[in-house]
Amino acid sequence: MNKAHALDLNKELINNRAASSLIGVVFFVAAMALGSYVRIPVPGSPIPITLQTFFVLLAGAVLGKRLGLFATVSYAVISLPMLVGPTGGYFAGFAIASFVTGAMLEKKDAGIGRMIAAFAIGNLAIYALGASWLVFAYKASIVNAVSMGALPFVTGDILKIALAVMIYKSIASRSKDIFGA
Repeated sequence: MNKAHALDLNKELINNRAASSLIGVVFFVAAMALGSYVRIPVPGSPIPITLQTFFVLLAGAVLGKRLGLFATVSYAVISLPMLVGPTGGYFAGFAIASFVTGAMLEKKDAGIGRMIAAFAIGNLAIYALGASWLVFAYKASIVNAVSMGALPFVTGDILKIALAVMIYKSIASRSKDIFGA
């Protein structure tokens, strides 16, 4: 395939928002699923460290609030057995996180500070719903829920947020062209 033909195909893909949206959603659902296989057990916690949150936040940023939400809800639907376990609240947090992140980054010229804030607030939504689920479904005290469901993940999530900001900064303009986010 020559370069001119590839550029024509690229323009055609951008012009077909439905196809672009479907490809973006499928990509992020697959990325979240693959990210769930990176599991690092956390001593004293029923919640492992995974790469899911990284892809959840990027889905909201790259796809926008609506498609990001659709991708995370689609992922939750295919992960139904996980919704009834200790990670159930985190899945609810995923949906809110992708929506909030996407909503905060709707402005075409979001700066680094706004990107960091969007990813951090999205991540806080995941913590809040995840820890709340541990309190509600598993009768953990609030202190125990936060100490086993949020605190062990802060350092890793800071690194994930930093990487997400770097990636998003480099593709933000292009993703807005493709997905209209």
